[in-house]
Formats: sequence, structure tokens, C-alpha cells
Amino acid sequence: MNIEDVRAYCLSLKNVTECLPFDDMHLVFKVEDKMFLLLPLDTDSPQIAVKCEPDLAMDLRQRYNAVVAAWHFNKKYWNSIELEGDMKDDEIRNMILHSYSEVIAKLPKRIRNKYDEA
Repeated sequence: MNIEDVRAYCLSLKNVTECLPFDDMHLVFKVEDKMFLLLPLDTDSPQIAVKCEPDLAMDLRQRYNAVVAAWHFNKKYWNSIELEGDMKDDEIRNMILHSYSEVIAKLPKRIRNKYDEA
């Protein structure tokens, strides 16, 4: 999976927006103004950072060389995934969807309801 594939997949999810954060070195993908994925603009070592529940994060780090704690966020809840590493494309898409779903699950019920309808 390459950076453009990740970008297209993220933008295919309901109510996702992308923006440049303060450092102008990454694209940030948000749902309801809450970040769920960080994508570097530097394509030399393409990787993404995704939100992840702590137990799953630890499991992924043990199973894949391409998955490490994200240095720029709370290390218990974020993983960096090398796009050219040992994870398959469908596993990367599942991690993106997991991160997106983690954010939605923490939204207030009145907002979360519109995602239950989809």
C-alpha cells in the first residue's frame, strides 16, 4: 500500500477531512475534528500513525517488524506502521478502519448515531 492509496482510503470513509498540522510535514486525517491518522509528506520512509487500543497495539508490535510505537503521540495508543513493511494491504486498511472506529466510539451519542446508520 502506498501513500496515495492510504489517502484515498481515508477520504472514502464517512465525514473524513484532511489538513496540514502545525509542522507542515504530515497530513492529518480527522473525523468530527478528532485525529485518527497521521501521514508523512516525506515519502522516503513511508509510514502512517494510527490510533489503537493498548492491547491490540502491543500485539501488533510483537507480530510485525513494521509496527512500532508512534514517537509523536501517547505511545500506549498509537502505532506507526511502515507501508513497505511486513503488513499486508488489507491489514493496513483494517488498522486505518480500527483507528477511525476508535475515534467514532468516543464521540457523544448524538453525533455517533449518524455513523450507526451507515
